[in-house]
Amino acid sequence: MSDTAIPREKRTMRAGGTVPLARTLSLPMGLWLLIEMALLFGAAPLVMSWLVHGERIPLLSEYIPPGTKLPIFVALLPVLFIAAFLLLIDPSFRLRDELRRGLGWRNALSIVLIFLIMGGAATWWIKTYHPSWFLEFPTNRPDTYMRIMIAYPIFSVAAQELLYRSFFFHRYGPLFGNHAWLIVIVNGLLFGYAHIVMNSMFAIAATAMGGMILAARYAMTRSFWAVFIEHTLWGWLIFTIGLGRYFFTGVSNV
Repeated sequence: MSDTAIPREKRTMRAGGTVPLARTLSLPMGLWLLIEMALLFGAAPLVMSWLVHGERIPLLSEYIPPGTKLPIFVALLPVLFIAAFLLLIDPSFRLRDELRRGLGWRNALSIVLIFLIMGGAATWWIKTYHPSWFLEFPTNRPDTYMRIMIAYPIFSVAAQELLYRSFFFHRYGPLFGNHAWLIVIVNGLLFGYAHIVMNSMFAIAATAMGGMILAARYAMTRSFWAVFIEHTLWGWLIFTIGLGRYFFTGVSNV
């Protein structure tokens, strides 16, 4: 059935992958998805924060270059495994479809313009109000800085985007129906909330805003590569201009 063959009022938001437009949720399934979302994206970050700061569970130092301190935690692995399993058993999700969508020049231009305007503003703020922070990381610890530039997209961005965009939109998109703006807001707020492990209100607020930008991008494009590239650019900027101090946990991974 084509998109146009489905009455507009009966269409649901395309949730990524190959989810049919006319997917209707039963009440029990809808309640289950709400509970599941609350557990994976509400309770799990609290557990992760407790394990990292209370039990001092380390970063995955054995899997990444020493000293990088990337925000990938042992406590997050069960959520990633559950999400991967749910996608694996879902016949409506095809990874190759998720990965074959490109950017297009309009989205590429949009990514660049937003990055230049907002990234330029962030750089100006650091240079004006915290000049000692500016380029502190690449200047004082160039080896560690280069390791993060290489490892961050592979070990952190890819996992976050697969979980918070590909999985979230595919699994929970039908809960939001045609209200794309609502899933963008909820997704962004949950993304920011997940950063409670950083013990920084700045990190939570900044990632919530960034999460909404990425969620909006994914809602418009359904392109993993679009959000992967945009997320990577912002991460690189943060670690370069001196904001990386807000995105470490303070728990050693040595």
